[in-house]
Amino acid sequence: MTATAQIPGYTTGTWDIDPVHSDILFSVRHMGVGKSRGRFGAFSAEIVTAEDLLQSSVTATIDVSSIDTRNADRDAHVRSADFFDAEQHPTATFRSTGIRQDGEDYLIDGDFTLKGVTKPVTLTAELNGFSENLLGISATTTINRTDFGVGQAGGAVVGEKITITLDLEAQLRA
Repeated sequence: MTATAQIPGYTTGTWDIDPVHSDILFSVRHMGVGKSRGRFGAFSAEIVTAEDLLQSSVTATIDVSSIDTRNADRDAHVRSADFFDAEQHPTATFRSTGIRQDGEDYLIDGDFTLKGVTKPVTLTAELNGFSENLLGISATTTINRTDFGVGQAGGAVVGEKITITLDLEAQLRA
């Protein structure tokens, strides 16, 4: 039995993210003791579900200038050349290269590009379900921001590891 056969309501097709019902969130250590959290308000993604789920694909684009950490001064600093350099590198992108099953979860391997640097990452994903023309998925990954030239190394003020969480709802394209 394939992974696809075990998913109630599984539907093949091309899905577009509904940004009103989706979030891309992140958290990073601050001063070594707490966590700062934020979100990106502008992003798009396309999921293509194949007959065999493991042959499906995901592409996503994030407008890095849409960062919101609930602090306007911090947001402006993160958009600057010190971090994202949003004027020169306005988007971050993810393009899947493969999908593997790991128990109840799926591992989505792909190339993540941030600030002009592309590195392989793996998203640990959970299919939340299919309902008529809707698909729900949650995924998480952790990156090292210095691998992408974001901020200074050391992590004394801002930690180097950033946890990214995606809670996505997608609609089947007509």
